[in-house]
Amino acid sequence: MTSHHHPHQLLGRSEDELAWFRRRSLMQAAALWMASGGWAAAHAQARSNIVELRGDVLRNGEPLINQHTVVASDRIETGPGSTAVFSIGDSAFMVRQNSRVALESGTPTAVKVLRVLSGAVASVWGRGTDRQIILPTATAGIRGTGVYAEVFADQGQRGYLCNCYGTVDLTSGSESVVSQSSYHQSFWAEPTPRNGRLLTPAGAINHTDEELEFLAGLVNQRTAWQITGRKGSKDGSGGASPSYSSGPPGSRD
Repeated sequence: MTSHHHPHQLLGRSEDELAWFRRRSLMQAAALWMASGGWAAAHAQARSNIVELRGDVLRNGEPLINQHTVVASDRIETGPGSTAVFSIGDSAFMVRQNSRVALESGTPTAVKVLRVLSGAVASVWGRGTDRQIILPTATAGIRGTGVYAEVFADQGQRGYLCNCYGTVDLTSGSESVVSQSSYHQSFWAEPTPRNGRLLTPAGAINHTDEELEFLAGLVNQRTAWQITGRKGSKDGSGGASPSYSSGPPGSRD
């Protein structure tokens, strides 16, 4: 059978993981979430901001249940076969199985920092400043974008980050990259230099367009390709050449 979806590459992940957004239970939960007003209503009514939980998920070391609320100072851990989908403010997150993440902020209703300690997270962020995704080998400054990030523990904590759309300032050591993407611009953040560089181009792996579209919909957003009606080649190039530099990263407007 010929697939009508853009191809994706798998690296240590399963097809079932990438099809999480197609589960009937999730679709029903998402429809109810949107019909009940999404994040704004959840915050105003002091009710849960969890769209779906599957399997064993911990919040700050304790079991997380659907009635709980995830805030921007929590640590989330998923076990084998587990997934957590939730929204905080104008951002939405999907934490894959076997992952540990830490959320940080000065306020419980807006995530400023997402630390991916292990495993993988897909996320969509509203526009804002001083927001970061931190991997063991790199830091990404984001300003309203969709991002997929993963840490490969079996490769010395090698980091992977795809700027699915938007603008990302990615730094590792003394190297920096300004990524402006309309369709999946991807990078490896190496634990040690590879061919003299810590930040190297990567293909688009382990995530799909539909996942980002689903997360964007949870926070009343659309992806870049939904807005323009155009997709590029999902080869990790992002539709543009990234701008690399060395030395301490400066401020960019």
